[in-house]
Amino acid sequence: MKYKVFIDGKEGTTGLKIFDRLAGRSDLEILLIDEDKRKDVEERKKLINAADVAFFCLPDAAAIEAASLVESDKVKIIDASTAHRTNPGWAYGFPELSKEFRQKIETNQFIANPGCYATGFISLVHPMVKLGIMPADYPVVCHAISGYSGGGKKMISAYADENRPNEYNSVRQYGLTQSHKHQKEMKIISGLTDTPIFNPAVSDFFNGMTVNVPVYTKLLNKKLTAEQIHEQLAEYYAGQNFVKVMPFGGEGVLDGGFLPSNQLADTNMLHIYVCGNEDRVLMAACLDNLGKGASGAAVQNMNIALGLDETTGL
Repeated sequence: MKYKVFIDGKEGTTGLKIFDRLAGRSDLEILLIDEDKRKDVEERKKLINAADVAFFCLPDAAAIEAASLVESDKVKIIDASTAHRTNPGWAYGFPELSKEFRQKIETNQFIANPGCYATGFISLVHPMVKLGIMPADYPVVCHAISGYSGGGKKMISAYADENRPNEYNSVRQYGLTQSHKHQKEMKIISGLTDTPIFNPAVSDFFNGMTVNVPVYTKLLNKKLTAEQIHEQLAEYYAGQNFVKVMPFGGEGVLDGGFLPSNQLADTNMLHIYVCGNEDRVLMAACLDNLGKGASGAAVQNMNIALGLDETTGL
């Protein structure tokens, strides 16, 4: 049996990556829309409802419109936009967070694919809150850096321009108004009562990211050392295929103690590092913004939704 798959918005960065990941699979049939009908609502509606799985790789408003076109109760919808990530009627596509998250992906027709920064942040903060280590009202601060592919085709083109401005050679912070589109899901999915301060930045490498959350242990519900927090996270994610807690402090893993942001480029892995001491702890998540932060997670969620081995094609 071949499952039919339609990618609505295949020409975008995430859509192209999903297509590339699926192209070699013999268990799938990719439904393609004629080039001149890419914005034809009736043609898109027909293909969405003819599929077993439809990916929405669209801006938020277009994703909401696409969801309204769903008539078949047999098609699994995986939305890569921000539009439905905090909608309680949708499964949040981060199966490693708990059995409940995984079960909802297995059974729900509608699945919201997490944001890239949010994936790294939630992988660190959600278990800390769920385990009762971090209070829900902890004043969380997050610093993160991503490759420029996260900005889509326009930013990729700007970085590829040989006449680009000199500042493109440096790290560039953004989201300075504290209104980044990922902050809502970062707060809600992590179980926080307050929106975290989020400081994202982009740099001159294509794909990959590091998301950092520093913690004062004196402000936690349980004053654990960095080693003890590491043990808790390692136990929480034990046995997962795509989330791995690395040795404490990166010992024997990191070259010279440096944590590179592109080490997991072109994979669907997420690595967690815990460093620090009994007073101050740094938790860091490394992943590919186009992998576990987008297309890889989407394919993983598709596999789970179809009852396949989640690692298929990944």
